[in-house]
Amino acid sequence: MRKVLIGGVAALLLLAAASPFILWHVPGPLTRETSVQIPEGVSVAGAARLLKKAGAIRNPVLFRRFSRYFGSGDPIKAGEFALPRHASAATILDMLQHGKPIQRLITVPEGMPSIMVHERLMAEPLLTGPVDVPAEGSILPDSYSFERGETRAAVVKRMQSAMARTLAKLWAARKPTAVVKSPQDAIILASIVEKETGKPAERRMVAGVYGNRLRIGMALQADPTVIYPITKGKPLGRRILKSELLADNGYNTYVRPGLPDGPIANPGRASIAAVLDPAPTKALYFVADGTGGHVFADTLAQHQANVFKWYEIRRKRGEM
Repeated sequence: MRKVLIGGVAALLLLAAASPFILWHVPGPLTRETSVQIPEGVSVAGAARLLKKAGAIRNPVLFRRFSRYFGSGDPIKAGEFALPRHASAATILDMLQHGKPIQRLITVPEGMPSIMVHERLMAEPLLTGPVDVPAEGSILPDSYSFERGETRAAVVKRMQSAMARTLAKLWAARKPTAVVKSPQDAIILASIVEKETGKPAERRMVAGVYGNRLRIGMALQADPTVIYPITKGKPLGRRILKSELLADNGYNTYVRPGLPDGPIANPGRASIAAVLDPAPTKALYFVADGTGGHVFADTLAQHQANVFKWYEIRRKRGEM
């Protein structure tokens, strides 16, 4: 009988010692997946208060104490975490210390004008606060992560910082064949290259053609620069009018030789790099080839023949 009593007491003592560990791993109160936002530099105690508010844990005091006993001691990460239903306190702490926060992305495609970047930012409901339309050409096209509740101004600042760093790096590595004289001129010309071709392999060649034109004082005659003052870079949706081709507004590269007054879009890394390392070519002209690319020519006679072929392609398509 005594042995039975001693065994029973030992079992009770073992259960009492083990109960905190059991409580640490017991399913939590969440009835559905819930996200929680953890700010930068928060302590375990601060995280516990946020978790209690979100309904993810039952007792913030016990969470803090058990974290000290059973946790790894690693710092809490910042970010938004998706907690599964009935996640235990142990699971939650491990997620906050070693898991990956929810990654939310906003993407700026190459060649997107700033007015459309602004529209995309304003349409994102998880961002907060107003922001002005960024300066044209100041945004580096890329995908940017953001946190729920972050300000739009903060996201724009990251986009512009990325462009500044990228431009500085590419400018420092520019080749002597680059015709542009300043980083701003590189952005202006790169924005035209970006709009003129959708084929990555053509960027350096298009940059070479425009470089040749700039060297001899020949007008760039780039349709996207004519469109920019009309739509601020958005698609025109129709053919350019004759009056628009004659308009002298600082952007019309049919009327004025040289670069326009400013960028017409936000160029990507590849277009900036192409302008700063253009293809060696004597070409002065290019026209669409019907495949989404272009055919290049050194002389006006060659170019006119290429234009005739392009017109024939369009007639067969019923576009003319």
